[in-house]
Amino acid sequence: MAPTIDTRKLYRQVADSVTTSIKSGDYRPGARLPSERDLAGAFKVSRPTIREAMIALEIRGLVEARHGSGIYVTEHPPAQIGADDLDIGAFELTEARRLFEGEAAALAATIITEEQLAELEAILEDMVKENERRQKGEMADRRFHVAIARATRNSAITTVIENLWDIRYKSPLCAHMLDRARRVGVQPRISEHRRILAALRKHDAKAARSAMRDHLAQVIEGLLAATETDAVDSARKKAVSKRHEYTRRLAV
Repeated sequence: MAPTIDTRKLYRQVADSVTTSIKSGDYRPGARLPSERDLAGAFKVSRPTIREAMIALEIRGLVEARHGSGIYVTEHPPAQIGADDLDIGAFELTEARRLFEGEAAALAATIITEEQLAELEAILEDMVKENERRQKGEMADRRFHVAIARATRNSAITTVIENLWDIRYKSPLCAHMLDRARRVGVQPRISEHRRILAALRKHDAKAARSAMRDHLAQVIEGLLAATETDAVDSARKKAVSKRHEYTRRLAV
């Protein structure tokens, strides 16, 4: 008989395992969970996956993050704990966007029109205004990226990238993570978008791909900083080891 393959997303496997431990009393109300590093080692997953799992548990009302202290089981965990799939996290989403949008930018650079470039310039000005107002939703950011997808003149590429952006709003886990990032001041970086536009204006496919991939790598970095939950992790900025898994993956 073939072994059963667990097809649940990694973050959910971790979240469900910790949920079971809470329900069984291994982690009692008010107890501090192991550090992010220890959990990553125990489950043999990346620390971003642990963060997504902890945020999923926070959404379920099972744990709470205490700044500078760690993650604790809530004093009154809900009696009924749903096993609903919270879908895709912001790390997975942004990694997928980096893959698809990098190539879309490269293709768009070869055929983009002056009219489309002018549209992107106008959207950038709207993005500046949204940042100044700290507007929730980053609609100008979405318009900028989708406009580049449309400049490829490939409806399949446009549909894929629009769907990836839709996930930002439809996935409770992703929306929660992005909202947390927004609360600590993470906003679309105008300078990075200007670099993308400059490469498109030069019709430089290689530079456009690089600018887009670098931009989305910085988005991942911002999410990592914004979702920091373990006090020990503050030392990582001075440490030599810098997110080994994501460093390797961003180098692809």
